[in-house]
Amino acid sequence: MSTEDGIDDKPQPLVEHLMELRKRLVWSLAAFFLGFLLCFAFAKDLFNLLVLPYRWAVIWAGFDPAKMQLIYTAPQEFFFTQIKISLFGGLLLAFPVIAFQVYSFVAPGLYKNERSAFLPFLVASPVLFIIGGAIVYFFLIPVVMLFFLNMQQVPEGGEVAISLLPKVSEYLSLIMSLVLAFGLVFQLPVVTTLLARVGLTSSQWLAKQRKFAIVIAFIIAAVLTPPDPLSQLGLALPTILLYEVAIYAARVVERQRRRREVEAEETEDDA
Repeated sequence: MSTEDGIDDKPQPLVEHLMELRKRLVWSLAAFFLGFLLCFAFAKDLFNLLVLPYRWAVIWAGFDPAKMQLIYTAPQEFFFTQIKISLFGGLLLAFPVIAFQVYSFVAPGLYKNERSAFLPFLVASPVLFIIGGAIVYFFLIPVVMLFFLNMQQVPEGGEVAISLLPKVSEYLSLIMSLVLAFGLVFQLPVVTTLLARVGLTSSQWLAKQRKFAIVIAFIIAAVLTPPDPLSQLGLALPTILLYEVAIYAARVVERQRRRREVEAEETEDDA
């Protein structure tokens, strides 16, 4: 039977829950496997796409992009690099399916108003992840690679030539780590808003912890990014900005909750 809020309170055996979970896992794994195969078929093209920010940095540095090259020093290195690209790309392609399967598994246990509140976050999460990845791709990686390119040494007066020859695996690790770091950091407003909605945090508490959040943001940036100031600032500053957005989002949620409480009280008084 269903309540007015739309939850199905009919008890289900554990076996049925496990069968439902298995079905959701099978669909998720199937989507990931298909995404992996698709990305592996175009792995070289995808890698060339990921190299574009490096090419932009080479042009900005005033070097000839035709002479730009990446190397691999082990026979299997580029193959495993393509595997990593395919795993990463397959996960990104399968994320909408995975998110839908997770939602479909937990939705029957939610009230109608809880489902309607959960859906916007399900949409906002991948959008914010894409925004974080776009900042890395179009801004941070070119700036970081330009910084490293300018450290090269052109031989003058007997000096040794020092040239940047990135390995394919190390370049991929750099861009993947930054995309993941920014993508996860950009989930901060979603997480804090959900916590505020369920009453586990508040805008006042978040505002009081601002100074600690700033310190933690720089620590996280130092751990997750390469050891250069540009990439560390590139992650720390957006993190601090997103923290402020999270405080504002928590205030919006609190105002909506107070409005609903007032409306509920007025309804009770009228009754």
